[in-house]
Amino acid sequence: MSLESSGQVETLRTSSITNVISKLIHDPMGAVGLLIVVSFLLVAIFAGVLAPYDPNKIDILNKLQGPSLQHLVGTDQLGRDTLSRLIHGTQIALLVAVVSIGLAVLMGSILGAIAGYGPAWLDFLIMLIFDTMRSYPVIMFALAVVVLFGPSLTTIMVIIMATSFPTYGRLMRTQTQTLRKSEYILSAQALGIGTPRILLKHVMPNTIGPILIVASMDVPFVIALEAGLSFLGLGVRPPTPSWGSILNDGYTYIRNSSWILFSAGAPLILVTIGFTFLGEQLRDILDPKIGRGL
Repeated sequence: MSLESSGQVETLRTSSITNVISKLIHDPMGAVGLLIVVSFLLVAIFAGVLAPYDPNKIDILNKLQGPSLQHLVGTDQLGRDTLSRLIHGTQIALLVAVVSIGLAVLMGSILGAIAGYGPAWLDFLIMLIFDTMRSYPVIMFALAVVVLFGPSLTTIMVIIMATSFPTYGRLMRTQTQTLRKSEYILSAQALGIGTPRILLKHVMPNTIGPILIVASMDVPFVIALEAGLSFLGLGVRPPTPSWGSILNDGYTYIRNSSWILFSAGAPLILVTIGFTFLGEQLRDILDPKIGRGL
């Protein structure tokens, strides 16, 4: 490919991304989703700057203090600033979502592409793996793994990856089976291009869009799962701040410090709304079956 052709492709990609962002901004639901998601990312990245206090600093004399100018959403049972813990908890939520979903998308995409492009026996074997992993209820599988290996952030990410990759694999398989008889795929085969290169250069780049949309809509579920396990004491271990553990603290002291429970629930609700709105609008924009496509 010449430098001029490469520049034209890059220009087209930039134009497409700009077009998508423009459509998101001009759609009320898309604009709200984009604002919430960008805010979530910025808070997680700059948590150390935004947090007014050390999230693990104990101050027993000021325990269970109500909202004030000094502590905007009060303090917990150990006198730790709740707002600072919520801000740092955003980093845990982002880390779990990015790592677990990223690995699940990578693993599912590779296996799904092989299943959709390879021979029938290999397709059957990979689909058997997908069906086996999806046969277990997510919560029951998570509880069993945590009991066996102990609660930790790594355990949670492994659980999410193991229960999520079959979904992306099935979607990639379907997309690959649709494309395998396309003219440019047949042309690549006629030129003697190997299967790995065809999958990496021609199949996966043209099928990854729908998978990324599904992944963005799975982010709230992943964050909620981590928060739920941490709420039950089976997730992130203290004193690491997590939205789930803060929810647990708020529930324990709900009679005299209800602000902790409500302040920890608010980020979960906002993140769910933001990623759901963004995913829905991206689907409407990028799905070629809908008249609003690029």
